Amino acid sequence: MDAQPVVEVCGLAVTHVRLEDERLDPLCAQRRVTARELREIRDAGHFEPDEIGRVVRDALSVCFGEAHGDVGVEAEVVHRGHSTEVGTEVQQLARLIRTGRPCVVLTGAGISTESGVPDFRSPTGIWTQYDPMEYATISAFRRDPVKVWEFYARRFELLSEVEPNEGHRALADLEQRGYVSAVVTQNVDGLHTRAGSQDLIEVHGSIRSASCLACGERVSFADVVAALGDAPAPPCPSCGEIVKPDVVMFGELLPLGAIERAFELAREAGVLLVVGSSLEVHPVAALPEETLAAGGELAIVNRGPTPYDERAAVRVNAAAGQTLSRLLEALT
Repeated sequence: MDAQPVVEVCGLAVTHVRLEDERLDPLCAQRRVTARELREIRDAGHFEPDEIGRVVRDALSVCFGEAHGDVGVEAEVVHRGHSTEVGTEVQQLARLIRTGRPCVVLTGAGISTESGVPDFRSPTGIWTQYDPMEYATISAFRRDPVKVWEFYARRFELLSEVEPNEGHRALADLEQRGYVSAVVTQNVDGLHTRAGSQDLIEVHGSIRSASCLACGERVSFADVVAALGDAPAPPCPSCGEIVKPDVVMFGELLPLGAIERAFELAREAGVLLVVGSSLEVHPVAALPEETLAAGGELAIVNRGPTPYDERAAVRVNAAAGQTLSRLLEALT
């Protein structure tokens, strides 16, 4: 790992995690950490794994976890008192949202796979083809940004071709009609924005732009794609350094304002509707706990199991787009 302290443009120190020989389990977030404590985090290479766990938890850093073996595969989930008929479950979901507002939505990769965007953590996901330690950490980017851009260039090319699907559009319509107050997303593809969602919290950043770590210049998606046509990695138009995609890489802090707002919305939600997330990646995976602890209800639309299935008021094991389109029809 890099020996010197690393500080991003925003002034917050980057948490380094030494993971050559071990993986960390997902960790729950603890949001009460002072700015002074954040500035004191310099290089986790000197810590033992149990100490790293505490640093990552406090710093709200996106962290590794083992993918659930059933994530991304078809599965029949039978619930206590829950009908296995999707139509009935959608009607239950509609009643829950109609009476339990405000409804906050949390989306994960499962809603975008229906647009042709590959996920990361399933048995056939991106991390089975690319080693995240080589392509998805801030240290890897600083060490060899051109190599990291070999991975991201393909994603930028893909995302210039895909379109929002009926699930994205249904959520935007539900927000416009007052049934959804905000959408929190783990996705970085920008499809919610293109579908028309207005109050969107992108807790893992967005691939729709890139920024220079040296001077802070931000480059648009279109300009990045154009630059990649002439070079293997896009240079900063101001200083010439290679720009970094505006996604949260492993070892970086999550955008503080976004994650704080996400937890605030979860606590205030009458219903937290989880769509297309296996709820395995922390700290975002802790949002359902915030809603339930505050007395709100949880609803889950996801293919395959999640750790919160038994605590959900409604559980729909079906495609996100089809389910959300039916939900929109049931509410209008």
